[in-house]
Amino acid sequence: MTTKKPFLFDLTLKELQEIITGWGQQKFRAVQVWNRAYRNLASSFDEMPDVPRKLREKLKEEMNFSHITPRVDLLSSDGWTRKILFDLEGTGQVETVLMGYDKRRTACISTQAGCGLGCTFCATGQGGLQRNITSGEIVEQAIFFNRALKKNDDKLTNLVFMGMGEPFANYKQVMKAVDTLTDPEGYAFGARRITISTVGIVPMIEKFTEENSQVNLAVSLHAATDKLRETMLPINKKYPIDELMKACRDYIAKTNRRVSFEWALIDGVNDTPEQAKELAGRLKGMLCHVNFIPLNPTKGFAGEESKLKRISAFRETLNRAGITNTLRVRRGIDINAGCGQLRQENTAKA
Repeated sequence: MTTKKPFLFDLTLKELQEIITGWGQQKFRAVQVWNRAYRNLASSFDEMPDVPRKLREKLKEEMNFSHITPRVDLLSSDGWTRKILFDLEGTGQVETVLMGYDKRRTACISTQAGCGLGCTFCATGQGGLQRNITSGEIVEQAIFFNRALKKNDDKLTNLVFMGMGEPFANYKQVMKAVDTLTDPEGYAFGARRITISTVGIVPMIEKFTEENSQVNLAVSLHAATDKLRETMLPINKKYPIDELMKACRDYIAKTNRRVSFEWALIDGVNDTPEQAKELAGRLKGMLCHVNFIPLNPTKGFAGEESKLKRISAFRETLNRAGITNTLRVRRGIDINAGCGQLRQENTAKA
């Protein structure tokens, strides 16, 4: 029986030290490998000149350096958005997006290959779930883009776990990835510059609350009544809005941190005056912010994006209730890199 090789980015520093000392090497050699991978952003074991050649050869023989292989690499027409389809080791694919702004460089990271929650307007949900991915496969997406940015003396400023998959359906691996990415001895990415988005798996929100993490929480809400939300996000049948709102309030009370609510505006569906009033009533007085984005088109959903007049009226209702909100700029629509558009492009050309 073949033993599966360990994957570098799946490992904690302690686990890496145990492996390397098990080979008769000293502990500090593991620290050298760790620093080269996370601080120097080496793209292979060969790019670790301070690690002895014999150890590098051993690492190449006994350990996987990478689990993601770029298959399709697309750049939007405005040059601000880059999307890559990665083949994963073994089975599965994920898409990851890099979005450029004036001063920010944000990577939209996938946490599952596909998604099993079936949100009707999301291409990933329309395609179903292939598998959960490992913490290292999550981490390596961020490392890949930071490595690319480094070539132009640039770097990632923000990470959002808003790509393919439901992060809280892969909770353990996602939180291990966060620990790795924020490790002050390694990648040292600021926790407050990371956002995890969930469609509302209440027990996992409660668990996340107990972590008392500095990582930001976003909730994909999209509707303010159970009747409408159940037609859009099937998870609402299991965790209705009242339960979800209670979990969010408990999170705020425990952490004193703001919750962001995501809302894809669909013409004539969830952009009505009635939905605006319901939303304002639910959120009034809560430490929160609403991020609006006009619906991005997908092949499996017939709805259209809201028109500016309806958006303005909806936002005005929230403004009158004192609820801060932002209308986000859509990015990468021409390469299907927008929110809700990610899926496995199996027939795309490399």
